This record gives sequence, structure tokens and C-alpha cells, in this order.
Amino acid sequence: MSFAPLPILPPDGRQSAIALAVARGTQRLLLSLGFACVCELPLASGRRADLVALGGEGTVWIVEIKSSIDDLRADRKWPDYRLHCDRLFFATAPHVPAEIFPEDAGLIVADSFGAALLRDAPEHRLHGATRKSMTLAFARAAALRLQAAADPQGRFFEG
Repeated sequence: MSFAPLPILPPDGRQSAIALAVARGTQRLLLSLGFACVCELPLASGRRADLVALGGEGTVWIVEIKSSIDDLRADRKWPDYRLHCDRLFFATAPHVPAEIFPEDAGLIVADSFGAALLRDAPEHRLHGATRKSMTLAFARAAALRLQAAADPQGRFFEG
């Protein structure tokens, strides 16, 4: 039995070229660490996480992508993401100064080819019900996106 390759999904238009490159490199790093990733995952709080990474044992990491100093300064919502993950990270491009990022979150520097983990994030374990909710949201989003890629004319909704 053979399978046809899935088509490449087009960018959704919300991210800059720098943010897309940082996301790609960060996802490569997370995959090497044993995590699967979903981009732009809606959260129960109404926020949308840039990257959610799910480890094999159920660990949930959120990575907030910041493509510039102004991008970080304009964002005041990132502390809310802690309610939805075991560890919170920022990922940024090499030209953005690392010292501007809060010390109480992890830090990843990435380009479109890969990434380096500069600072690990402190752990704050999720409550069991929140972990289950995040895992189900992750699985549902991933499955719907695969189904949409396989059937571009179908009607698929996340939420």
C-alpha cells in the first residue's frame, strides 16, 4: 500500500517572514527533543498559541514567537499562556537581543534551518484536567489539519 504525499499548507498570512522562519527552525529543534508541534493553536482562554509542543509522555510546552524588539514590547498577553503549559518559551531570530526576554521563561534562537535552546524554561506542571484539555485540543487540531490537507475541498473547522 502506498500513500500520496500531503500537499504543503500555505501560510495563513498572520506571520511575518521572520516569524515563519523562527517557527520552522524551532519546530525542527522541538522534533529533535521528542516533541510534536501544532502552530497557531486556539486555547480555552480565547488566546492563540504560536507553537504548542506535545511530548511523548504528555508534557505540554508553549513557544511564543517574537520577531523583533517591538513585537515583544507590544505583547502583554504572553503570561496568560502559562495556564496552558508545563513550560513556556520564547523563540526569536538571531538579530533580536536575547537580554530583552523575561528570565522566567525559556529562550530559543532560531532561523529557518534550525534552533538553539539558550535558556531552559522553569517547570510549572499542569493540572490533570488542563493537561487533558490541551492534549485533546492538540490532537483535534492536528487531525483536522491533516484531513484538510488530504481533502482541500472539504469543510473542516477547528475550535
